[in-house]
Amino acid sequence: MKKFFKYLLIVLGVIVLVLGGFAIYINSSGLPTYDTPKIDLKVEVTPLRVERGRKIANMLCRNCHQNPVTKQLTGNTMVDLPKEFGDIHSRNITQHPTKGIGSWTDGEIAYLLRTGIRRNGKYCPPYMIKLPRVPDEDIYSIIAYLRSDDPTVQAADVDNIEPKESFLTKVLSRVAFGPFEYPTQKIPIPDSNNKYAYGKYLSNDLLGCYACHSADFKKLDDHVPENSGGYFGGGNAMLDYNQRTIYTSNLTPDKETGIGNWTEEDFVRTMRTGFTPHGKPLRYPMLTEADLTDGDLRALYAFIKTVPVIKNKIPTSVLFDETLDKTPGQKIFHKYSCQSCHGESGSGFANLTKADVKYPTNDILKDVIQHPKNYLGESTKMLSWAGVIKEEEFEPLCNYVRELGRKHN
Repeated sequence: MKKFFKYLLIVLGVIVLVLGGFAIYINSSGLPTYDTPKIDLKVEVTPLRVERGRKIANMLCRNCHQNPVTKQLTGNTMVDLPKEFGDIHSRNITQHPTKGIGSWTDGEIAYLLRTGIRRNGKYCPPYMIKLPRVPDEDIYSIIAYLRSDDPTVQAADVDNIEPKESFLTKVLSRVAFGPFEYPTQKIPIPDSNNKYAYGKYLSNDLLGCYACHSADFKKLDDHVPENSGGYFGGGNAMLDYNQRTIYTSNLTPDKETGIGNWTEEDFVRTMRTGFTPHGKPLRYPMLTEADLTDGDLRALYAFIKTVPVIKNKIPTSVLFDETLDKTPGQKIFHKYSCQSCHGESGSGFANLTKADVKYPTNDILKDVIQHPKNYLGESTKMLSWAGVIKEEEFEPLCNYVRELGRKHN
């Protein structure tokens, strides 16, 4: 018996040493690297491709890479990424030759977008979007946009902040996730008249809606999205701009906890206006997508209605402590979840600290809040609050926005 325990302790000791050595190796070696073949590709930059690429970039790249200070794709701190992944910063992807991607070839950009491998061979972790199944033409359009004269991608001399990936991210990048294969054949654009097929392409391949609206980032199957844990059942714990937990919605056709009672018009209206059929506003990181057409939205709805029903009541997200509200304006600011996008200080994903100077009267500022597209452009993700915020609430709200601007400046 003593010999048995002696050998058992030896075996356990060896296992501990092996696991310890593996952990030290993973933590010290960082993210995995791979060979990067030369991809012979030269994309013709056309106005049609640039416009298509701009729309895709607005939906996929801008939220992570656009800096609220530079207004360009110079990289930003990814505050809405769970801290368990580390201290993560997106990179400068402007046309700067050394700090951006100005010296990258079209083939190197395409290889990164398809596989998740940079030109230096380093793997981009799961939070970097990969597009292995999207049509070639969409890849060409993104590249054309990045090569265009759009102000957001012009060369910007802004240093990158190197991310500090957590041990979990390093392990997942080697064990659970990995690069995709680069396609060996051309991928055609799906038929937009086939709502189901086109909606599946938008949801699973281009926009990656399932990634946030499934149960957990760690349980995703990027190769076969339908195998992801809690596929479209929501409950994924994400963060708003103030690092407070916000749970993603259940989008399955369950009538009690999902969107089974929503009509096609309800879905389209929600994505257009930012307000659900119950009058609740969408909250960051979920935003409206002005670059999706009505046809796109109807196709998304057609596909989502077919996913398996999951009964999953989503916990209520507590995004502020109302006992800390010191002024009527601050209370209204929180009531409509303004801090979700603008941050508690006003300098969030959508920076409003210049509003005090840019819109000198409360009447103008009120009109901006009510009709943001008239001032910020059709592609703005800000909701139109006309008819939602009460008339008597605008004066204290505008005063509070000005107070935030004065404190910041």
